Order: sequence, then structure tokens, then C-alpha cells
Amino acid sequence: MVDVESFVEEKVAEVGAAVGDANAIIALSGGVDSSTAAALAYEAVGDQLTPVYVDTGLMRKGETEQVRETFAYMDSLRVVDARDRFLDALAGVTDPEEKRHVIGEQFIREFETVARDVDADYLVQGTIYPDRIESEGSIKSHHNVGGLPERVDFDGIVEPMRDRYKDEVREVARSLDLAMAERMPFPGPGLAVRVLGEVTAEKLAVAREATHVVEAELEEDDPWQAFAAVLGKATGVKGDNRVHGWVVAVRSVESRDGMTARAQELDWETLQRIQSRITGENNSVARVVYDVTHKPPATIEYE
Repeated sequence: MVDVESFVEEKVAEVGAAVGDANAIIALSGGVDSSTAAALAYEAVGDQLTPVYVDTGLMRKGETEQVRETFAYMDSLRVVDARDRFLDALAGVTDPEEKRHVIGEQFIREFETVARDVDADYLVQGTIYPDRIESEGSIKSHHNVGGLPERVDFDGIVEPMRDRYKDEVREVARSLDLAMAERMPFPGPGLAVRVLGEVTAEKLAVAREATHVVEAELEEDDPWQAFAAVLGKATGVKGDNRVHGWVVAVRSVESRDGMTARAQELDWETLQRIQSRITGENNSVARVVYDVTHKPPATIEYE
């Protein structure tokens, strides 16, 4: 991206032209992509925009509270509690692609409900170029692209960042002085793609707390993305007792745009501190492993 100021002016005009005199909602997750799209859309149409944050129950620790605080200046902010509905919809679903489609449909239905309430005809999303590449290339369906249902009850979907990579989006976010500009990427389907197999409240709790530990412990190592995933169960020992507990994988990668990534080389002391906290703070975790696989052959997320 050569001229960020010109890009911002162009996209503000683009959103304004697309929405016109109608109302719109913005799918707001709290990540850098949707936050940047929200800022551009708000500048373009002001009070015609309703930001909608859906608490899916699949979010990082403290995410909902942070979104409320960060976007409090937008008086029309809606926070939708859909935790039970998402978990019910995911019950029994084990295939990664099916998960993404289920989550994509649930998101759209929640947005449609709010849109009817505020008489909005347009949906603004923070879709970026890698989302489109991976969805269209059959690598994995992003919930906001390939994971969308066939029927979408909006006159149009507006995606001002659709042709930009993550590092370019950060440039725009910095130019807009957004607090979210340096946040680690977080998948749209949330912790659901960091839980292998069926998504349950128990696995989500483990993934959420373990990811919180990883992000805190690796803050000074400055990874592009770092998190924890729940793989399955294995035998372990807690005290003098045998346990059959969760296996948690820690992943930390370096990247520029997310299209390729290298597993980060972490020192042994750091890894031991992470495993000690994760197993010590959660009695249901039996062991912790570190993922050393680059992208490719792996993807950054697990599903």
C-alpha cells in the first residue's frame, strides 16, 4: 500500500456510495480487520451505521468487555448474546468445514435479526484478501466468505478491505489511531477452530484459558500469532492420581500477511513456563505440546 491517506478517502467514498441513504450494520468482532472496516464505514455514513458484536461464546477471554469499552463512542453499538444458540447449533458437528458453515449461517441470521430491527439493507464486513484466497482456493471456508449461506437477506454486502492483506490493514488501522491495530489475528469462527472434533463448553473453556496464558507469556516474544488448541485426551498424572485429561497444543508463528508462516523458535524456559501455567491452572489438562510446523504444510489454525 503506497498512500494510506488516499486509500482511506477512497474507501470512505466507496462505502458511502454503496450504502447511499440506506442504513447498514457492520459485523464487528473486535479484531483489526472488522475494527478498521467499522471505522471507515462510520466515517462514511455515521448514524446510518449500527455496529453489531455477536458474543458467540467462542471468543477470547475478556473480548466482549473490551469491545464494549473500545467502541463505546458508537452510540448505536449492539452486543448480542448468542452463546447458547451457537453452542446448540454446533452440537454433534465434528467436520471442520461443516463447523465453519454452521458458524457462518448463525452469524448471518443474527445480523439479519438486528438488521430488521434497525431497518438496515446493507451488511459491512471486514473481509480481507487472504480470506477470499483460502475460501476460493478450497483450503478452508472462511465464515464470512465460503461459509456464508446461500440465502442472505441483505441488498448488498460491502467489504472495504477485501483486496488487502493483514499487514496493509494494520497500516490503515494505525493511520486511524485504532487501539486494535496491533492485536494478534483471531479467527472469525473463534475458538471453535481451536477445538478438534465436537465443540463443547468444557473444551472451549480450556482453549480460552490456555490461549490467555499463551498470549500473556509470549507478549515480549512478539509473535505474529500465538494461541492454544485442544487436540484430544491422553493419560497424565496429577498428584498421585492418574488422570485422562486434555492435550493442549501451543502454536506461535512469525508471518507478514498470514499466507505463509514459520513456527517461532521459543526458548526452553519459556515453553516450560507456559506448560506449567496451563497444566497448573487447569486440572483437566494432562499435557502440553508445542507445534513446530510451518505454513505450508500446515495452516496456522487447526481447523
